[in-house]
Amino acid sequence: MSNDTLAGATSATPDPTSAPAPSSVAAAVLPGAGSTGRAGPRPGLLLGTILAGLFMALLDVFIVNVAAPTIRTDLHASGAALQLVIAGYTISYAVLLITGARLGDLFGHRRLFIIGLSVFTTASLACGLAQNTGELIGFRFVQGTGSALMIPQVLSLLQLNFRGEARTRAMSVYSAVISSGAALGQSLGGVLVSADLFGTGWRPVFLVNVPIGVALLVVAPRVLPKDRRTAPERRRSLDVPGLVALGAAVTLLTVPLVLGQEEGWPVWGWICLALSVLLFAAFTVIESRLTRRGGAPLVSGRVLRAPGMPRSVALLMLSMAVNAGFLFAVALHLQTGLGYSALRTGLTFAVTAVVFGCTSLYWRLLPSSWWHRLAGAGMALAAIALAVLGLALRGGGHGGAAFYVGMVLLGGGLGLAFSPTFALALSKVAPEDAADASGLLATVTQLGQLIGVATFGTVFLNRVGSGTGGHHSAHAYAITSVALVAVAVVGAVVAVVATVRRRG
Repeated sequence: MSNDTLAGATSATPDPTSAPAPSSVAAAVLPGAGSTGRAGPRPGLLLGTILAGLFMALLDVFIVNVAAPTIRTDLHASGAALQLVIAGYTISYAVLLITGARLGDLFGHRRLFIIGLSVFTTASLACGLAQNTGELIGFRFVQGTGSALMIPQVLSLLQLNFRGEARTRAMSVYSAVISSGAALGQSLGGVLVSADLFGTGWRPVFLVNVPIGVALLVVAPRVLPKDRRTAPERRRSLDVPGLVALGAAVTLLTVPLVLGQEEGWPVWGWICLALSVLLFAAFTVIESRLTRRGGAPLVSGRVLRAPGMPRSVALLMLSMAVNAGFLFAVALHLQTGLGYSALRTGLTFAVTAVVFGCTSLYWRLLPSSWWHRLAGAGMALAAIALAVLGLALRGGGHGGAAFYVGMVLLGGGLGLAFSPTFALALSKVAPEDAADASGLLATVTQLGQLIGVATFGTVFLNRVGSGTGGHHSAHAYAITSVALVAVAVVGAVVAVVATVRRRG
């Protein structure tokens, strides 16, 4: 197997020693939750509309993975071109997320959500009709731009329009959507490609967004509340120097991560990675100086100084790296090593997605004294699950019952690691900083996925080399599973140390 195989695939949280009343628990989880209220006359429609847009955008990060072999055959794409088809969306998405959050503050979250949804839907149609890889790559970048404009507005709209228990429930669904989108994306992609509707092959993975997007564009202006005017003295200008520095830094980080394996890790890739570190440092300096002058940095210093934010950033990045790296490596192994169809490969991930989503929805039913320990327990459970999966697949077979036990445990572990971390991080950020925090955490999540695919994908492909057959691929995945387990253990240690320090 060659390297081209890559294509195949704001109030304080509760004291854990006490047992607060239910109302104070809700207030602790999310800013403003101590009050009662609802999101206007149609809260269900509002929530359904913005989360449907969020879900579509998240699906498109991974839905193309299982369609890649068909795209390659149909469009005669090279390995590098196919990698850009897969990752071009994520690159523009990751680069522009924080900018999208600030634009929502400046021009209105409702307006930016609708604009982003329009761009995303139009680009999806263009992707589905693309006649060559050049067109498809370009439209994928545009599609990612639409997502970057739309997604940061979702959390801001939730924060502004839901109160009390309604906000708690809304945030539970929000966490379930963002945490299970990756696995469900691969499952849905497998179904659509295998169905080969009207002989269209891979195109429905993009075209499926069009009727949904059009329906949301009809509904959104009617159910999303009008944007509130911000007093001129409270408007925050767009931090252009910070935007340029951050955009360049993220681009220089993501492009070599995406193309490095395919190109044999050339010198230019390492130079880009080194320059990205320098630009991230420059971004920090620019933002610090702007803050001292009383300006409005892209990410508020209050967000970065929020209790536990560094821990949350680290855990989100590690958990998403493990999640994306696992999905990518196993998809390659199932399709190229074991000969699974796109449909079977996609449906294999459904059990993980369902468990991940259910865990994200219902973790708040656990005692509040456990909440700050869930991330460490989740990463430890994920490490055990990954070890079980590595052992189940090491012999070149299908893994039997142990494989599905591992998939269930992995969904539960990553759900416990991701969702409580995300929610508790947001609970320590002031409502007026919700857009900044959502942009930061969403960017971290995307970078974690990119790093996971690049890192663990490289491990898998380097071990496979030019070998063929299930046993060769199984050996490569066994080695990859060791690396996945190691990173999950690191995440567990980070979570436990942070919890011990917090109690101290």
